[in-house]
Amino acid sequence: MTRAALFQMTTGIDPLANAEAIAAAARAARGGGAAMLFTPEMSGLLDRKRDRARAAIRQEGDDVVLAAAREAARREGLWIHLGSLAIAREDGKWANRAFVIDDSGEIRARYDKMHMFDVDLATGETWRESNAYTPGDAVVTVETPLGRLGLAICYDIRFPALFEALGQARCDLIACPAAFTVPTGRAHWHLLQRTRAVEASAFVLSAAQVGLHEDGRETYGHSLAVDPWGEVLLDMGGADDGGTAGVGFVDIDPGRIADVRAQLPSLANRRPITGQARP
Repeated sequence: MTRAALFQMTTGIDPLANAEAIAAAARAARGGGAAMLFTPEMSGLLDRKRDRARAAIRQEGDDVVLAAAREAARREGLWIHLGSLAIAREDGKWANRAFVIDDSGEIRARYDKMHMFDVDLATGETWRESNAYTPGDAVVTVETPLGRLGLAICYDIRFPALFEALGQARCDLIACPAAFTVPTGRAHWHLLQRTRAVEASAFVLSAAQVGLHEDGRETYGHSLAVDPWGEVLLDMGGADDGGTAGVGFVDIDPGRIADVRAQLPSLANRRPITGQARP
């Protein structure tokens, strides 16, 4: 049994303040016996005003939040999954990039979000992530103290092909950090998280943004840990039920993965789909 910590955040527009919050969460995670800390999507900066955000977005080597997280990992002897940061690319666009950092502060894996959130919601909210961000094109897994971890980010949860690939890679866990909107969260967050855990026969750990942010947006919260059977082991609550920022803990039992895969060997039974649909 290995313990993980999830940091539910209300990230603001000041990267230094967000870096301090992550460092404090790392201390709390280590104090609670966790081997690894998971943070949400856009842990370092959440700012829908892109002209203002541009001044704070840096390349990896100059990003203050990434540097602070690496130092916190070294200091606490703790692995950290930075759910994602906005990172400047050399071509002038940005990447929505996740990092896995080991307990010596070294970066073990990077993942750029594949699926861009380009939607017009019935509430009147309009989002065009692809206007600023370049999507990734690689499936990423990495060995961690919790087992083999597969990486996804937020809107990726709606695309089962990615999770099929992570399941076929025999991931023990999948991280899907998020900054879900309130209307889409209420409708689909728990459903999708539980479904992906069952499909991949893996734990799904999803640290989330919560509450009203400095840039005016509101996020759903409900950071979740779901086991391979689809049971919710941790739900940190959200704006709809008083959930706030903080650190939560969940114990990961690797034997649960083997038990579920023995009972329902869907990964082993899966067959490639090669035919075309008939009219």
